[in-house]
Amino acid sequence: MTEYTDFHAPEGLRTRGTVLVVPGRGETRATYTRLGRRLAADAYRVRVVGAPDLDADGLSGALTRFGDRLAAAAEDAAGDEDGFVRPLVLVGADTGAAAVAALLGRKGAPSAVLPDAVVLAGIPGTAAGPVGDWEDELDVRTACPAHRGTLTGDTWIRRGALDEAVPEALLAAAYGGDIGVPVLLLTGDADPLADREALVRTAKSLPRARLSVVRDAHHDVLNDMQHRSVAAEVVTFLETVRNELVPVVTVDSSAW
Repeated sequence: MTEYTDFHAPEGLRTRGTVLVVPGRGETRATYTRLGRRLAADAYRVRVVGAPDLDADGLSGALTRFGDRLAAAAEDAAGDEDGFVRPLVLVGADTGAAAVAALLGRKGAPSAVLPDAVVLAGIPGTAAGPVGDWEDELDVRTACPAHRGTLTGDTWIRRGALDEAVPEALLAAAYGGDIGVPVLLLTGDADPLADREALVRTAKSLPRARLSVVRDAHHDVLNDMQHRSVAAEVVTFLETVRNELVPVVTVDSSAW
């Protein structure tokens, strides 16, 4: 497999920013093809990297290597241009989201990549129990028939990955770090692996964070039945980051 999967803005449109997508447990870059195409259609340069390799016995070193990988992916995404187009936004899912949060929240350890904002989707909780067989795992991940088909048909998917324990040190760093850039936290209210209370605490503890809960969404909140609305939420966040966190659209009056 190649190192990255890339999605480019439509020809003739100026690139509005660079988005690096980080998959989670068991996922491959193909898992985020639909999301990558949708964000690219809105003129964002999207690059999907491989899931992070997290060593429970050496988390600090693993995060440093992960940061170096992200920095290389961002710089290489520039192509022939003079540097990559900012804002640079990291989008992580599951342990990919936890690794991004832990990387940026480390004290006294500068990150190799300095994004302008991050999207953290489906960060698992500490008390998540066993998932079961593949059909059970699909039920935990998604109700979307298209996404279930994508996961089942991908020969590189590691089935049973959601049963793998997430290092406690990683989750502690993800939930307890001090992330200095704007953060969009995404979770599904039907995600059995999520810890809503911990997410609320984290959102309230960060200086510039928003927690968005997706109705009836499962663990793969970026790819579940509500993927259009979730992608719209991500694009709205990207546009708000471009506008110095001033919302582009506000509701003046509404009857619903």
